[in-house]
Amino acid sequence: MTDSPQTLRAVVAVDLSEELCQLVERLEPRLEVVRDHSFYRPMRGPADWSGDPSVTRTPEQQAAFDELVDSADVLFGLPDVDPASLARTVAANPRLRWVHATAAGGGGQVKAAGLDQDALERIVFTTSAGVHGGTLAEFALFGVLAGAKDLPRLQQQQAAKQWTDRWEMRQLDEMTVLIVGLGGIGKAAATKFSALGATVLGTTRSGEAVEGVDRLVPIDELASAVSEADAIVVTLPGTDATTGLLSAEVLANVKPGVIVSNVGRGTVIDESALLEALDDGRVGFAALDVFEVEPLPAESPLWSHPNVLVSPHTAALSSAEEPRIAKLFAENARRLLDGEPLKNVVDIVEFY
Repeated sequence: MTDSPQTLRAVVAVDLSEELCQLVERLEPRLEVVRDHSFYRPMRGPADWSGDPSVTRTPEQQAAFDELVDSADVLFGLPDVDPASLARTVAANPRLRWVHATAAGGGGQVKAAGLDQDALERIVFTTSAGVHGGTLAEFALFGVLAGAKDLPRLQQQQAAKQWTDRWEMRQLDEMTVLIVGLGGIGKAAATKFSALGATVLGTTRSGEAVEGVDRLVPIDELASAVSEADAIVVTLPGTDATTGLLSAEVLANVKPGVIVSNVGRGTVIDESALLEALDDGRVGFAALDVFEVEPLPAESPLWSHPNVLVSPHTAALSSAEEPRIAKLFAENARRLLDGEPLKNVVDIVEFY
C-alpha cells in the first residue's frame, strides 16, 4: 500500500442510493464516485444489495455495466453481489486495487470467486464486518432471554388458555454466558450481557482483553468451557476452520438445559448434533438466525421443534446498515489514500 494516489476512481457496483453516494463524496473528496443508477437492480428492502432478481439488463446495458466496473480503481460492492462477476472484472481490470464487500461475511464471496494468488495479492478485499454488531447482539440477547424465561412454555400455555402454577424462571444476572467469537458482533454482545449482570466468558485466538468479558477462553478449550455456561452465543463467521466447531463432542459436555443462540453462521454448529442435544434436553432452547442450509429446508426438524426459535437470517437487517457501510467505505478510502492500514481486510487464507 505504498505509492498512495492523489485520487481514486471508485465505481459503485450495487444499488447505493444517490444520497449515500454524495455522502461518500463529502466524507472523502479525493474519491471520484462513479455510478449509473439505471444499471442497478433496485433494492426490495433495507440493505438488499443483491437487488430484485426479476430486473434484468439488456445485452447492451450489461456490456455498458461491465465497462463501467472494469474502469475502477476501487469497487463499492461486488458487481450484483455475484462472485462470478467479481472474477470476471478482476481478470479484465489490471488497475483494480481494492474491493469493498457490502456483506459482513464478504470473505466467503471472495473465496467463491476462485481468484488466483496473484489477484488475491494484487487487490485488497475488505468487508462490512462490525456494522451489524449491535443488531445481532440484540437478537443474541433476545434469544438467551427467550430461553431463560421459557418462551415456548408461555406461548403454549397462552394458546391453550391454561393458567398453571407459577414456576421459577432463570435470571440473566445469575447466568454465565459463553460468547464463541469476539469479533465485532461478539464484542457488542459481551457489552450487552455484561451490562445486564451476566458473567461473560469469551473464546479468543489472540488473547487480547475485551470489554465486558470476565474471562477469555482459548478456542481450543471450547469443549471444556461449555460445561460452565448457562448460555452459548455463537458469533463466528463461516470458514473452513469454524465449520462444525460446535460438534457432537462439544455438545456432549454442555451444562444440561443450556441455551444456544446463533447469530454467526449456520455452518459453525453441527445441526444434527444440536437436534440430538435438543431432543435429550442437554440444550434447553435454541434461538437460531442462521442455518447450515438457507433457506432452511421445509423438511428440517428445526421448524417444528418445540424448543427452537427459527429466524430467517433477518436479525441483522436495519435501515441504518446502508449509511454505516457507506461511512466505513469512505473511512477506508481515506486510509488507502493516506497509506494507512484498512479496516476489515479479508484474510486470504481463511477468507474471513
